[in-house]
Amino acid sequence: MSQPILLIGAGKMGTALIKGWIKAGLGPITAVEPNPSPRLQKLEGPNLVSDLKHIPHESWRACVVALKPQVLRAEAAKLKAIANSGTLMISIAAGTSVEFMAKHWGSQARIVRAMPNTPGAIDRGITALYAAPAATAADKTLAKSLLSAIGQTVWLKREELIDAVTAVSGSGPAYVFVLVDALAKAGVAAGLPAETAAVLARATVAGSGALLDADPRDAAQLARDVATPGGTTEAAFKILLAKDGLEALMTRAVEAARARAEELTRS
Repeated sequence: MSQPILLIGAGKMGTALIKGWIKAGLGPITAVEPNPSPRLQKLEGPNLVSDLKHIPHESWRACVVALKPQVLRAEAAKLKAIANSGTLMISIAAGTSVEFMAKHWGSQARIVRAMPNTPGAIDRGITALYAAPAATAADKTLAKSLLSAIGQTVWLKREELIDAVTAVSGSGPAYVFVLVDALAKAGVAAGLPAETAAVLARATVAGSGALLDADPRDAAQLARDVATPGGTTEAAFKILLAKDGLEALMTRAVEAARARAEELTRS
C-alpha cells in the first residue's frame, strides 16, 4: 500500500478533494476534521480523525491543508513537525503566502500553493498552482495529480498571480451565480413569472457553459454567433458592451477581489 495522503480540514472543498481522490484511486486518505458533515461521514475510504493529536505517526505522501486563511494562521505552527518530516505541503488557503508558511514550517519546507474553485465538487473545477523554490519536480507532479482529481490545473510562475487567480476563478463561480439571479430578476421585470424566469436563467447559463466547454472558439465569437444585425441580442449588446457596461463592471469587481486577496496576504 502506498503512503497515505493527509488532509487537514475537510469542509466543502476538502470533501470534494476526498471524493476526487477516491474516484481516482489515490488513497489511502486520513482527514483531520473536528466537525465532519453528514456528507463526509457517508464517504467510504477516508480515515476521519477529530484532531491533529490523533493522527497516526507515519510518513505521508502529501499533506493538503484545506483550512480557511484565518484558521491556518492560527494553526500553522501545529503542522511544523509534518513539514519538517519532508512531507510535501499543499495549501489551498487564499491570502496566505509561502513566506508566512515557511516562517512556521521552516525555509526548507516543500510547499505548493493551490487555488481551486467550487465546481471541483462535481469534477469540473480548475486549480492554479504555484511551487515554492524548495519544491521538486516530483512534488509538482504529485500536486498536479492530487488537484487534477477535481478538474483542470494550470501552473503559475509567480506567486503574486495567485491573488488574480483568486479574483477570477476562485471567486468566479459566485459571479456566475449572481448573473443567473440577475437574469432571472430581469425576466420578472420583463413580465415573466418568477419561477419561469428562474428556470430559463438557470438553464440558459448552464447550457451556455456546456457549449463553451464543447466549442473551442473564444467566448467573444460565441457571443457574436447569437447576435444578428438589428436583432434583439444586438439591442442588448448596446447596453452590455457600452464603455461603462459589463466589461468595465467585471474589471472593477475582479480588481476589488484581487486587492482584497493581496490585503489578506499582507495582514
